Amino acid sequence: MTKSLTTDVLRMAPKVLLHDHLDGGLRPATVVDLAPENDYRDLPTTDVAELGRWFVDAASSGSLEDYLETFAHTVGVMQTREALVRVAAECAQDLADDGVVYAEVRYAPELHVQGDLSLEDAVRAVNEGFREGERRAREAGRSIRVGALLTAMRHAARSMEIAELAVRYRDEGVVGFDIAGAEAGHPPTRHLDAFEYLQRENAHFTIHAGEGFGLPSIWQALQWCGADRLGHGVRIIDDIDGADSDAPDAVRLGRLAAYVRDKRIPLEMCPTSNVMTGAAKSIAEHPIGLLRRLHFRVTVNTDNRLMSGTSMTREFDQLADAFGYGLADFQWFTVNAMKSAFIPFDERLALINEVIKPGYAMLP
Repeated sequence: MTKSLTTDVLRMAPKVLLHDHLDGGLRPATVVDLAPENDYRDLPTTDVAELGRWFVDAASSGSLEDYLETFAHTVGVMQTREALVRVAAECAQDLADDGVVYAEVRYAPELHVQGDLSLEDAVRAVNEGFREGERRAREAGRSIRVGALLTAMRHAARSMEIAELAVRYRDEGVVGFDIAGAEAGHPPTRHLDAFEYLQRENAHFTIHAGEGFGLPSIWQALQWCGADRLGHGVRIIDDIDGADSDAPDAVRLGRLAAYVRDKRIPLEMCPTSNVMTGAAKSIAEHPIGLLRRLHFRVTVNTDNRLMSGTSMTREFDQLADAFGYGLADFQWFTVNAMKSAFIPFDERLALINEVIKPGYAMLP
């Protein structure tokens, strides 16, 4: 494919998103609207434009822990059924408007029960919102399918509850499980009972690993916990010698990196977010460039659209500028993501053959 790339063309390209946090993608106007309804009084400003800038500025600290502190304001306004339905519906609409045809959006039910909601109430509300957002997208001439990933906080002790919830609702829109939060000091093995339960139940799960901590986090996520995918996985680069060399023969994969590539373990990379949290120095120096050349199963994601001021189109745009990628590369990333999704094989194949490949072929 040698077609010219513009932002408009990239926006039209079919996209698949595997790593996006519901509480990291609110519209600033929605945060302002929901604050009084949720009796939340701690917003830094109620000016919509200023609030949007504040989130990006506050998240640009270079520290994962500081980045995560911004979520107090979004989670704080997501404590009612109505708020969760609205946020989920708007999420699906916004992603569809950005050309996303399939998305797995994650959230932690345990963070939305500060009011009268139960864990089950939170799951049902988000599922309802996603279905409403899909319906609105169809009415606007766009098609999107959204699956939910239920997240447990790695510093808390509710992972088994959330894992059981993921299994209970897996026929009602929940496609998998995740753990998230600060990696340092909170290894995934602390939640081993939840992961073993999920494996016994033939359920899918991903684990945040290799973002704020190095190779031991990735190794534990894979070899102890059995993760299907790695959330971020940026630090796998630490197990690749010669990563800074332009000579292909100089690159040597360590045992763990070779295992990740050989087993085709998907890496849910989020370039803008990774730079903001200090996991990568810049987009141009992001490991995604080398990992794509080495044919790891790399996927492109947004992580937190509000905090990073980003979208899938913007992520593609920046990668095109940094690495000279064309439509063939973005189709490769997109097919990688669809292959790695947590829905049944035949449904993944149908989206690849009936939506993604024809969609790229039709781009101007």
